[in-house]
Amino acid sequence: MAVRIRLRRMGAKKRAFYRFVAADSRSPRDGRFIEVLGYYNPIEKPAKVVVHQDKVFKWLRNGAEMSETVESLFRQISILEKWEKIKAGETGEDITIKDTISERKKKTKRAKKAQATEEAETTTGEEEEKTEEEEAKAEES
Repeated sequence: MAVRIRLRRMGAKKRAFYRFVAADSRSPRDGRFIEVLGYYNPIEKPAKVVVHQDKVFKWLRNGAEMSETVESLFRQISILEKWEKIKAGETGEDITIKDTISERKKKTKRAKKAQATEEAETTTGEEEEKTEEEEAKAEES
């Protein structure tokens, strides 16, 4: 039985919060699970995360895999960093686990357009430099 640590959706429509659960990989997203490992509430600002570290480490020791989303959240609150130290044989007590996740900076359409034009300008500038270098080499030979 392959066990995954993943999110289980809870809450009302448009007001979702999630529980970290250890579940059989074949069971549906909101279906049967083995154990609750914590919760994640993105509605609160900043988003609140509560994780039972001892349970998470127990499942990781037993070979459970994390979903991509859970891995990303655990990385943001430093659980993965602590897990890597524990795997290496260290105590990992110097790492503090965060209980909130800061919001990412949102990009506006103008910022996206400016970034795209900037990238286009840098790529054309590099191409011009390469062609000049190639012409100089051709003239020398």
